[in-house]
Amino acid sequence: MADSNIHTAIGLTKPVYRNQLPLEITHISTLIAGCCKNDRISQRELYHRLFNYATKIAYRYVSKTEEVEELVSESFVKLYKNIAHFDGSRVGETEALLKGWFKRIIINTCIDYLRRTQLKLISLDISPETDIVITTQETGIDKMMYREIIEAIRNLSPVYRTVFNLYVMEGYNHEEIAAMLKISVGASKSNLSKARNNLRKIITQQTDYKKAYV
Repeated sequence: MADSNIHTAIGLTKPVYRNQLPLEITHISTLIAGCCKNDRISQRELYHRLFNYATKIAYRYVSKTEEVEELVSESFVKLYKNIAHFDGSRVGETEALLKGWFKRIIINTCIDYLRRTQLKLISLDISPETDIVITTQETGIDKMMYREIIEAIRNLSPVYRTVFNLYVMEGYNHEEIAAMLKISVGASKSNLSKARNNLRKIITQQTDYKKAYV
């Protein structure tokens, strides 16, 4: 999801701009074919090509470095094991198709891990709250860098962080999130609303802290 949509989702008015060069994957079809044959060189090359991409996704869902490393490794194992099922013949660039396919593996791996360890109370977090009204008032938050916002997201509780990431960062709707997390649609909406509110508070505190020491 575009960086500007993160600001919109938490009630900010200006988009965040950052320089991001596209990851160029050469001979991606050859690497995929090699991985289908369990070729270690192809697997290693594909790992190096997609490692940063996978890390950034896992980084949004868990807070500890060792957890990120574990989930990324597990995701690559699943990729190698199932890559023969990847359909690269669909319309679109093979690189983009592979990333989209791998992204679902990473997200599902993260959700499975969180469900086992930290999301046991998610079904209890249901309330009839409506979405928090988003303010359009411009503040210093609007000038925050993308990295700082990601760090703020990581400070949310596991429940709120997961729902926020799935809805805002990954683009899933509430029906899809409910099915993935085995909760009600109402719980998904409630957790997103609370996540937005808490995220604004976290970012405001960070901004006020910086101003106090400038």
